[in-house]
Amino acid sequence: MALEPSKNILDPKETYGPFIGNKWTQLVLAIIGMIMIANLQYAWTLFVPQVMKGFNATKAAVQLGFSLFIAFESWGQPVAGYFIDRYSPRVLLTIAALMIGIGWGGMGLAQSLTALYVLYALAGIGAAFIYSGSIAAGVRWFEASKRGMASGLVAAAFGSGAALFIPFIAIILKKQGYNSAFVTTGIIQGIIALIAAQMMRFPPKASQNNAPKAGAQATAGRRDFTTVEMFKTAHFWLIYLMFLFICTGGMIVTAQTKPFGKEAGIAANIIVVAATINTIANGAGRIIWGMISDKLGRYNTMFVAFTINAVAMALVPLIGHNAFMFVFLFALIMFTWGELFALFPAVNADIFGTTYAATNYGFIYSAKGVSGIVGGFVAALVAQMSGWSPVFLTGALMSLLAGLGALLLRSLPKPVPPGITTGDSSFTTGA
Repeated sequence: MALEPSKNILDPKETYGPFIGNKWTQLVLAIIGMIMIANLQYAWTLFVPQVMKGFNATKAAVQLGFSLFIAFESWGQPVAGYFIDRYSPRVLLTIAALMIGIGWGGMGLAQSLTALYVLYALAGIGAAFIYSGSIAAGVRWFEASKRGMASGLVAAAFGSGAALFIPFIAIILKKQGYNSAFVTTGIIQGIIALIAAQMMRFPPKASQNNAPKAGAQATAGRRDFTTVEMFKTAHFWLIYLMFLFICTGGMIVTAQTKPFGKEAGIAANIIVVAATINTIANGAGRIIWGMISDKLGRYNTMFVAFTINAVAMALVPLIGHNAFMFVFLFALIMFTWGELFALFPAVNADIFGTTYAATNYGFIYSAKGVSGIVGGFVAALVAQMSGWSPVFLTGALMSLLAGLGALLLRSLPKPVPPGITTGDSSFTTGA
């Protein structure tokens, strides 16, 4: 793995204009890209019962497809981040748009579970590049004081974007079946993502917000952590475990909302309402907690949100069979879960810098792959054998540990790259 970014040969400076070169334009484009991959994760739960029936398959077998998507979408992040940090997001995201359109839409034409697995994995790889590029745009175009807000808005688009499609998908599922729902939304998402990709840019190197100011450059020789240097810090490994723990609970809700609701006797229309509200709460949490973290601090915000998340998770098997509490608790879980995708990119940039933000965050985000397997396939398997209580109580414990980890992270001395003196004030994390 190269330690220094190569010249961006695919996106010369002359392609920047007053519109494309505007940070708010790029933020909107990043948001659009995220909305177009939201269904791949957050609308999946609506398809599960029909896919089970269509393939005459068990819940665990169908949810393996979700786990594979999450694995490729998350474990592909380090690779996606490596290229995003070095080359044009326009070219890479164009390819990614084709992958999500073909992958998700093609699932409607799949004749076997194996084909569905392959296509869902293909969509996952495309989603990895779109996610990585969009998050990188958020943290690169905006200064540290607005980084939580920017990454929160971008992450919110992924968390809430499916809300625009879920009612539409529910209608198609009811009238035409899952095959048409996959094909129709796959075409729409692929085309819109393809259009947005043509205008995506990163700030020119000389104007990036992480670039040293003249005075600081002369005094400190500031530079950011390379990926290898990040691996050598205790901060990275603690952050990785925190991400893994808090992410698992949300993966359970994301994959199992409809299966749990059906077994709990919740009416089908209430489940659709819950799925829609989940995505809205998910996105709102990313914006609200991201903005709070710019004021309260990343770690304090994490502790509060993750602790509330743990309490809500623990209450699901106790009172989640009531329709109102089903909707309320799942929405609260998603509201206090989705912000991890706003806070962790900001923490990554705060601590390790923005030069390698996509690559470095890609390795942190890769923990989501394990969470997807646990929250999708393993949770479905455990639920089949032992019921839902152990599933949600385990998720609650992991969320609580993530919150306590935030307090530990806050107490650790801030890391400094080799060759930089500890007195360099440019490495304060703002946490």
